[in-house]
Amino acid sequence: MIPSQYLSLEERLNLILPRISSSEFLENKGIGNEIGFHVFDYLPEHEEPVRDFIKTVIEPALAKPPLLLKSHTVNLFDIAMGVLDERGLYDKALHLQRKKGNDAALPGLRSVLKEDKLAQRITDKIDVRSLDLMLMTGVGASYPVVRLHTLLNGLHAYMQDTPLVVFYPGKYDGASLRLFGLSPDNNDASAPYYRAFQLLK
Repeated sequence: MIPSQYLSLEERLNLILPRISSSEFLENKGIGNEIGFHVFDYLPEHEEPVRDFIKTVIEPALAKPPLLLKSHTVNLFDIAMGVLDERGLYDKALHLQRKKGNDAALPGLRSVLKEDKLAQRITDKIDVRSLDLMLMTGVGASYPVVRLHTLLNGLHAYMQDTPLVVFYPGKYDGASLRLFGLSPDNNDASAPYYRAFQLLK
């Protein structure tokens, strides 16, 4: 089999559905005692075609015969903005950002959008144990307010045996997450993470 890094985006996208609907994937086979967290990484400029493929191909195919799998797609950005809106902070945050910039707005947002609380919120709203699998999008849009590696650590306590696929606009090599393809030296957008698997080899 050709390693996925040598395939085109279209070829890689077409491998997703057979992979996530396989019994090996759904039953977390071959991953030892780890939780079934998987990352599909892609170039940031491919965000739109990846998002469209999820909506028009993956989600409909999972829900209808012959698969009939119960899945849920979580948009991380929408979750974060929903928290701010409920607490009456959304407009205030926008105003502060426009007036003083991201550096002024970020500390307050990070204090509200703590990843462990977001993990709990996601799983409070969604009965993850009833799902065959969960998909996560909106990772790039939610940065730097939400850090994926910290959120995934928080989700470990809640996901049990339900597989999770994270669509990640950057690079995951099985050892570190590099959002937007930035170098490992850029500590702001790179973090070590060993507890997820590459969706495609």
